[in-house]
Amino acid sequence: MGCNQHENHDHEHGPDCGHTAIRHDGHVDYLHDGHLHHPHGDHYDEHVLPVNDENPARCTGGHECDGHADDHVHGPGCGHEAVPHGDHICYLVDGHLHYPHGDHCDHHGEVEVVS
Repeated sequence: MGCNQHENHDHEHGPDCGHTAIRHDGHVDYLHDGHLHHPHGDHYDEHVLPVNDENPARCTGGHECDGHADDHVHGPGCGHEAVPHGDHICYLVDGHLHYPHGDHCDHHGEVEVVS
């Protein structure tokens, strides 16, 4: 499998870079402007959290969460970090993935935030 290289990346990711780090599939990626960047030699690869049993992509019929107000709407600029998940974007809220779905949020599983 080849790299899905992120072009023109001039920021160096690491434990003290200031970006949220997420562990998945045995490695750490860094959330940066709605992308998951994975250090790979002299470049960064674009990763996506897989849809699986731990992070499903199904409707959960409305997710109650203390991470935001009931009338909060996820989207660009909402204050939560965007996370690529399968073929869609979720939002990181208190260690789990929220997916905006109609008039509610679906819970797309927990993630391991390491910084």
